Amino acid sequence: MEDDTLTVACKYGEVRGYRDGDVYAWKGIPYAAPTGSRRFRSPLPPEPWDGVLDGARFGPIAPQSRQSPIGIDPEMTLSEDCLSLNIWAPPPDGRRPVMVWIHGGAYILGYSGQKIYDGRILCESGDVVVVTINYRLGALGFLDLSSFSTSEVTFESNVGLRDQIAALEWVRDCIADFGGDPDCVTLFGESSGAGSITTLMTVPKAEGLFHRAIAQSPPATSVYGSERAATVAQRFLEILDLPPSRAAELLTMSTDRLVEASEVLVAETPTKVPGTLAMAPVVDRDLVPKYPVAAFQKGLSHRIPLIIGSNKDEPSIFRFMKSPLMPVNDTAVQAMFAALADDRTDLPPERLAEIVAAYPDLPKAAGAMALSRDAGFRMPVLWVAEAHSAHSPTWVYRFDHATPMLKAARIGAGHATELPYVFGHFGTLGRDPTFWLGGRKAAGEVSGRVQRRWLAFAHHGVPAALDGSKHWLQYEVEERSTLLIDSTDRVESDPDGEMRRVWGSQVMAFT
Repeated sequence: MEDDTLTVACKYGEVRGYRDGDVYAWKGIPYAAPTGSRRFRSPLPPEPWDGVLDGARFGPIAPQSRQSPIGIDPEMTLSEDCLSLNIWAPPPDGRRPVMVWIHGGAYILGYSGQKIYDGRILCESGDVVVVTINYRLGALGFLDLSSFSTSEVTFESNVGLRDQIAALEWVRDCIADFGGDPDCVTLFGESSGAGSITTLMTVPKAEGLFHRAIAQSPPATSVYGSERAATVAQRFLEILDLPPSRAAELLTMSTDRLVEASEVLVAETPTKVPGTLAMAPVVDRDLVPKYPVAAFQKGLSHRIPLIIGSNKDEPSIFRFMKSPLMPVNDTAVQAMFAALADDRTDLPPERLAEIVAAYPDLPKAAGAMALSRDAGFRMPVLWVAEAHSAHSPTWVYRFDHATPMLKAARIGAGHATELPYVFGHFGTLGRDPTFWLGGRKAAGEVSGRVQRRWLAFAHHGVPAALDGSKHWLQYEVEERSTLLIDSTDRVESDPDGEMRRVWGSQVMAFT
């Protein structure tokens, strides 16, 4: 009988892993020092530990509301000291490609130990090492308080991104001990995790830490300027009844109070200005030197292969959950465009009117959601892809598949519905209705193809299917080949061409 545990020695100490199917899992490994004493500051490397660290359980998750729509496992603890990662790997007898996952959640919620992100199936079927990470969220990770720094107190910007970089540095230094190849790292993520990736692809400090990238539904334009960030930070202090002169009190305030204030800010921000997030990466001219999409268009993204795409019906899940994070009705969409016109002095009103006129279903909900989808996800994907493909291999997809139940519920291929297909885990949301009207066999076949393409990309830098199914051509501006993922995959030339031409190449985003 093979051993059920496997202890690995890395740079910082020994870690005991446990058999999980045909592979081993090491959970809750600290990749940085405790952050309690460095609130709103960059993480430091972890201190070496004595003895053997037990990797049986996931580490604490970033502070967030337990009433989160994603559902939090009651066994999970919330703590500011949340900077840990998890590894799934075969017995370390060689150098395998590494896939590092950044979870989504609008920069305010989520955690690496969610059941849907379990890396066992990808690891077993793809002969890869899978890593999932926690990072600081909400006010503790993505609220830029640097405008309140003084000679005595320092608030740093983009702390959550700095955590992600620290995790990648740990992978560079330690993953070989777990059988991973530090020179063959694929960074993949969804939603704000994918937005983190498109941002990191323009961050000089992150260059060389990953060698391929997969960005699933990245809100690539949801990155804001320092002036706007300072305004949001000021509002955060107002919610807490703190004048700027007392901003230092944030360093000792309870995490519960910070989370409560964050929830107020998160709820009111997209209500006041639809289409905006309260907390997100900031162009601080330090870690993040330029707006990411603008950096892509200037040829400043890292020269690495990229898979990027979005889902056909992105906003439907926000309407279903009654979430304000995306505008899903005509009133909210019109308010978004009015605010965008006010925010951008270089954007003539007639240009916005042209775009709105291209959605004949307005003011119906279908037209509003189509416009919101294109503004928030599809056009940012195409702007990034077009720019990156000028110098690096790029592949674009659109995820169209939906089970009969999701179609009946008018969710379709909504935001995040591709996640179980990537990781191979269906039914992770408790009483999951996904297959109440059938479709499990087709979903399994779609999942198999998605996984084979993602895994081939991790191994070879090319997402060719391993079973001879439809060849996925690179995205180039002449053909704009796009893989449409459905019950039967197909490759089409510029399937969103009409919409793309209406929007043009001028990036429209709040700054």
